Amino acid sequence: MVIFAFGLVYLFWGSTYLAIDIAVQTIPPALMCGVRFSIAGVVMLAVCAASGRRVLYSPRQIALSAVVGLLLLMGGNLTLSYAELAVSSGLAALILAITPLWFLVLDSLLLGDHHISGRGKSGLVLGILGLFVLVWPQLQSGTLGHRELWASISLIFGSFSWALGSVLSKRWQSGMDIFSATGWQVVAAGAGNFIFAFFAGDLSRVHWTVRGISATMYLVVCGSWIGYTAYIWLLEHVPTSKVSTYAYVNPVVAVFLGWLILHERVDRFILAGSAIVVFSVVLVTGAKVKEKTEAEEMPAVETAGD
Repeated sequence: MVIFAFGLVYLFWGSTYLAIDIAVQTIPPALMCGVRFSIAGVVMLAVCAASGRRVLYSPRQIALSAVVGLLLLMGGNLTLSYAELAVSSGLAALILAITPLWFLVLDSLLLGDHHISGRGKSGLVLGILGLFVLVWPQLQSGTLGHRELWASISLIFGSFSWALGSVLSKRWQSGMDIFSATGWQVVAAGAGNFIFAFFAGDLSRVHWTVRGISATMYLVVCGSWIGYTAYIWLLEHVPTSKVSTYAYVNPVVAVFLGWLILHERVDRFILAGSAIVVFSVVLVTGAKVKEKTEAEEMPAVETAGD
């Protein structure tokens, strides 16, 4: 199940770069995210109720799920959607490669129950190197303008928000059914994005096209129902440092889908970068994550002879 869930996240989230790029060309980002997450979240909760899962919880439990959803799907996903209006998906992927590093820092500060081995950390660093090789020709040939610079900076904060929401999702295990909790997270993100879209004036700037609506529906089914549910499930069963390897694989998937669908060129840098990325994932997912013992968590006590 773990391998299967990783495969779903790797494949479908890698394809969302392309779908987001298509959708935001005619549907403003906040409105697109509002439609996407509202539909996905309502259907998720309806399916949970129909299958006999508990859906109604205390206000505190629902509020905690809502906070996680807003951090992940507004702070993280909405930021990416806006950024793709200004920067390429390859550059966005390179910037988002810092997400696993945020995972390591926040995992230690907020959870503090395990640490990853040196081999795993080496894999994380190697993954960033692979992404740098992957998009090097694009970085070498172009310059960042004012708009692109701010979009790039926003992605740094977006990656932090995503990592924070992921770690809090693991920490705030409030006894809710995992699929119901996911549904509430997505519903909260849909509401938050709709509110943002209203004040941003998105409703007056939208152009509903078959291409844009189709891309949005793909994001609902493959990005939210399949990919996001698999991601939340992995957070409950696998250390976050390993779950974060999606940040390395997704850009590789996005590049090859661009080659296959949009006939974008694949050169030696893309092939080399992809190989490095895959190897880094092997290192991280194969590294042992050690649980901290009670002795490790206790502070050292000085003796009189020290």
